[in-house]
Amino acid sequence: MGVYSGNGAPRAVVVGGGIGGLTAAVALIRRGWRVTVLERAPELKPVGAGIGLAPNAQRALDVIGLGDDIRALAAWQGEGGLRTPSGRWLSRTDPQAAADAFGGPMVLLHRATLIATLSAALPERTVRTGESAELVDRGAADRPAVVRTTEGDIEADLVVGADGISSALRKALFPVHPGTVYSGFTAWRVVVPDPGRPFAPHETWGPGRLWGTQPLKDGRLYAYAAARTPQGGRAADGEPAELRRLFGTWHDPVPAVLDAAEGVPVLRNDVHRIAEALPAYHRGRVALVGDAAHAMAPTLGQGGNQAIEDAIVLAHHADPHGDLATGLARYSAERLPRTMGIVRKADRTARLTMLRDPVAIAVRNTLIRAVSALGPAFALRSFADIATWQPPRRTYADQARKLDTRRQKETP
Repeated sequence: MGVYSGNGAPRAVVVGGGIGGLTAAVALIRRGWRVTVLERAPELKPVGAGIGLAPNAQRALDVIGLGDDIRALAAWQGEGGLRTPSGRWLSRTDPQAAADAFGGPMVLLHRATLIATLSAALPERTVRTGESAELVDRGAADRPAVVRTTEGDIEADLVVGADGISSALRKALFPVHPGTVYSGFTAWRVVVPDPGRPFAPHETWGPGRLWGTQPLKDGRLYAYAAARTPQGGRAADGEPAELRRLFGTWHDPVPAVLDAAEGVPVLRNDVHRIAEALPAYHRGRVALVGDAAHAMAPTLGQGGNQAIEDAIVLAHHADPHGDLATGLARYSAERLPRTMGIVRKADRTARLTMLRDPVAIAVRNTLIRAVSALGPAFALRSFADIATWQPPRRTYADQARKLDTRRQKETP
């Protein structure tokens, strides 16, 4: 299956203007595709929460020339670690040791900052907001894929499904797949002003509950929490009150962060994952990226990171002038084992963090302290296979400059 278009550069349609979709759009444009992004929301305004980008995602962003922009936002100041609700340290984290081991720092930033960075790298009018999209035809060697929009049908040589955890494109491609399952816990996220007191970045594990507080570059704090709850629950008196019931007696600075969260929107979402792997991440001329392909628990902080990896690998294999069928098959073959391995690892980590039995918790905490005593290199080993990933090529920067020069010459 080659490209279908015979009129200029081949066309790609990206369904979804989130992290994976925008990264795919930038990478495909760098590769020589004409790209349209369809986003159903009225504007590119992501949920008000933070995201941690590990070195693997930063190296992926290097390919499209954005890695250094993200590294400049690193805000991890001093040691952090893992604590108990009373405040006792189970383990300490050495950010320099992690950066040395994985080839770069962990960067925590607001999702809006990442979305703005990605969208700024796109040509004007690439993104069409307020636009729903329906896959009418997934396409084949002899015909394009077809996406239906409110403004009419679009024929495309390639369609990228980046439409999230409830992906309509995934359902269209794989109608008998069971989809996502509830992971057994709910997550809360909030970005608050600086509570005015110094603290060490930390994650705290309690019985069936988890809390984390991390600084952002602009001085605000990103706090996240999780707890085992029945699916579909909501607090009648509001989520800040629910967080106080669950975490209000935990160690400093948790109460201060809860105080700072008063009047600030708190996001609550049940956590779902894809437990049964899809048979592939593509069908016809359509490829899935991010949560549409492999939704995972947030316990390893890799959901957005893997979406970025997907986008870069997809663009690498989707040669605009080559055999698309072979390229998409290679994309699936490369990404499916890695991402589903991380899905399973994130689920195992979630089970460990959400223990409720006091004896099991005591055993877990003893093991964590023992591993921590062996030094940072040993403690970091379990994350190495994720964070040390390398992209299939180093950069599209030279190619992007050539494309820009050519377009300038073609513009009257």
